[in-house]
Amino acid sequence: MTRVSVIGNAGGGKSTMCEKLGKAKGLPVFTLDQLQWNRGWVPTPSHIFKQKHDEILANEKWIIDGFASWETIEDRFKKSDTIIFIDHPVWVHYWWAIKRQFMCIFRTRQNFPSGCPMLPMTSQLFKMIWYIHKEIRPKLIFLLQEHKNRGRLIIHIKSPKELNEFVYEHTL
Repeated sequence: MTRVSVIGNAGGGKSTMCEKLGKAKGLPVFTLDQLQWNRGWVPTPSHIFKQKHDEILANEKWIIDGFASWETIEDRFKKSDTIIFIDHPVWVHYWWAIKRQFMCIFRTRQNFPSGCPMLPMTSQLFKMIWYIHKEIRPKLIFLLQEHKNRGRLIIHIKSPKELNEFVYEHTL
């Protein structure tokens, strides 16, 4: 487990898990939200994002947390030895996202670009969670099966309990 892609819907615990896994395994963690967004929710131009993404992929060791474009997902999966898909029931993603949004009233979100306030984006976040669940998730499951057939280790986490067990087992 030296090149790890972590993917899943918003509010699933990806970033927290990546932080713990990175510390335990001695792997650098790259959060795609930090590459994708600039102050004021200004998106990074796609060619610059792709260049930065490719630079990360060229490293020998990494954990990459996030979605970005379908093209970059495919690129990441090709370079990964391990792909972790956090796939809770959609209500869990909503519930955890709501809690995170609420906490942003009191503190800024770690591992996120400065100058991107979370609360004003709440309705867009909820729409995105539904879109990912209904439209992207089925395609992602198919892509994961393809990569499993190519020898990648696929870890499909389907509940908060499974996520806690995975973190416990891999961060001792």
